[in-house]
Amino acid sequence: MRKYLKPGKLYAGMHAGLLLLSLIIVCSSCSREELRIQIESDDQSPQVIHALNKLNELINSRQIEFANNNMDYTIHATVNAEKYEPEAFGIIVKNERVQVKAGDPTGLMYGLLDIKEQLENGQKKIVAKSESPHLSFRAIKFNLPWMSYRTGEALQLHSETVRDTTYWHQFLDMMAENRFNVLTLWSQHPFHYMVKTEKYPEASAFNDEELAEWQLFWHTLFRLAKERGIETYIINWNIFVSPEFAKAHGVAEYSINNDYFINRGDTSELVKDYMRESVKAVIDTYPDLTGLGISLGEGMGGMTPEEREQWLLDSFVQGVRQASRNIKFIHRIPFSANTGSGGSTSVDVEQMTRTTLDTLSCFIRPIQTELKFNWSHAHSSPALVKVHGGELTDTYWNPNPENYKLAWMMRNEDFFMLRWGQPEFIRRHIAENAQPYVNGYYIGSECYIPAKDYITSLKGSGYTYAFERQWMFYKNWGRLLYNPLTPDSIFEQAFVNQFPRYGEILFDAQVKVSRMPLIIASYWNATWDFTLYSEGMLTLEDNQMKLISIQQLAEKHPMEPAYLSIREYLDNGENSVPGKITPVELADSISSFCSDALKKMESVNADSNINLLYEVSDIKAWAYLGLYFSNKLKAAVEYQKFVETKESGNHKNAVQFLEKAVENWRHLVKVTEPVYHPVPLMHYTHSGGNRYFHWSNVETEVIEELDWLKNH
Repeated sequence: MRKYLKPGKLYAGMHAGLLLLSLIIVCSSCSREELRIQIESDDQSPQVIHALNKLNELINSRQIEFANNNMDYTIHATVNAEKYEPEAFGIIVKNERVQVKAGDPTGLMYGLLDIKEQLENGQKKIVAKSESPHLSFRAIKFNLPWMSYRTGEALQLHSETVRDTTYWHQFLDMMAENRFNVLTLWSQHPFHYMVKTEKYPEASAFNDEELAEWQLFWHTLFRLAKERGIETYIINWNIFVSPEFAKAHGVAEYSINNDYFINRGDTSELVKDYMRESVKAVIDTYPDLTGLGISLGEGMGGMTPEEREQWLLDSFVQGVRQASRNIKFIHRIPFSANTGSGGSTSVDVEQMTRTTLDTLSCFIRPIQTELKFNWSHAHSSPALVKVHGGELTDTYWNPNPENYKLAWMMRNEDFFMLRWGQPEFIRRHIAENAQPYVNGYYIGSECYIPAKDYITSLKGSGYTYAFERQWMFYKNWGRLLYNPLTPDSIFEQAFVNQFPRYGEILFDAQVKVSRMPLIIASYWNATWDFTLYSEGMLTLEDNQMKLISIQQLAEKHPMEPAYLSIREYLDNGENSVPGKITPVELADSISSFCSDALKKMESVNADSNINLLYEVSDIKAWAYLGLYFSNKLKAAVEYQKFVETKESGNHKNAVQFLEKAVENWRHLVKVTEPVYHPVPLMHYTHSGGNRYFHWSNVETEVIEELDWLKNH
């Protein structure tokens, strides 16, 4: 059905506060020429006005014509808190009368945006439905480029974009559309960008005019989020101060150069008091800010877990108690169970932290906790194998907590360039890990900021910002966290709306190849950020990012419990094991679905559509990377057999598989070179080099490994 849309009008303050939006949809394939819709709401909340404005944008973008009588549909939106829980909505259709009812204004917004989605999808009739949030805490993790955790071009290049409220209009609109309801903003120490305290004005580098500009930015950001039903949190690492405060008082001098991994933070009374004053001032200055959060990690090296927790209580929590209003609070689970900073766990520390969480009474309940799911590489196995530091006991949830809830941190340090969407992984993850004591997830990266699009090299794309490139990533996560029963047809239709001729096969192919970073990370069993970069097949070795070798694959014990290691496979006589996937079976499966995706892309003509070209190129890139991994995994099996048997036939087989892998990598380079130029990557910054990442930059290592194997 082709639609021609003409301008609508939005009225506020009419008929004792009734909001009206009237429009016509002209359908060339309908039995009648016109479908008229009038939307009314007796709720004038910012969330409802936002939804009506988005409907109006749809109308104006499609040239919908105003009409004010003879409506086919009259849609009335109202809050019914007795029947619906917060953020839930129902769409009730009775002939030409449609009611949107919800538990609160945010639920009304979701219901109206659902009707907008139905109109975009070309449905001839509005469909009745009822939805409610499966998880109440659906958060984006967003690292700020100011006093950022780590420094480097890959982060600081976003400074201007992130300061622009036009960017935040778009990002927050995306969050609301995908039903994310929490924005967490992370910085080592953001407070001097937000306030100048009366007691310590020397901590600010800004004059009054500059600070006023910063404060206008923060006020606008928090208000825009609130208008879209999105809570906002500022989360800092400890123990840090502003560079100006450090210089003025000779304290916490590591803050001057924004160092982050230090032996011991400055726990002096002056630093504690500065933190108290900063926290209090931020809470009092920004009434639309929902809450704050802390990290018991960086800046706390050399301190025992008890000392770290006490510092939090003496400084940060006391600042909260002195503020003029109550806030919500995020308490990250401690990273270390000893005085080190590398990561460790223990029952004693879990019990100590639980005691704090159970007894903190100065925050709006529930307190939110945060645990890194499978450390920094959550896009891996849906099985919880470890958190930051190691394995957990059941201390945090046995017995069921009353004062706090847990939320999983789904860190993505594995794919920044290639588009991704895999709804079945997310559904399975939620099914296995959304227990009664869990109320949500955080989605985001530490080493990548989705702001300035510095990755796209071709001109003419329809995207302005980096997050728009990963539109399916956010749509999958947001919609499924809200409702895991959201069908694939919703995501497939989103592809069809953008690419009518190819939408179905694009969705199918993307779902297939998006398994690749999950498989690589599930096999590799990584820990902290730079120990794996899946889309580059890179790992940290000798403080350098290097290509994962067949020797390493042969020795690796996979993180995914269902995967057999190569050693286990060979020790079992190369036989299958019930409930387990052998390396060869895994390789064959990868080869099958990646080859199928490539076959599907043969029918897509993307010559005149840059957006389509990128979707196709990314699918092909994942597929060739998958074929590389598949052949390399088989090469590693044959190599290990050769090591153990010295049979020349095994060596020959290993060389042949690795030759195929090299050819796969060459295809990967050929696909990505026209659309991506080398980009700065925090993984390389950490290792002290100035290298930019592109698959072409890794090709030399790929070829050298084949030469090594031939001569081994």
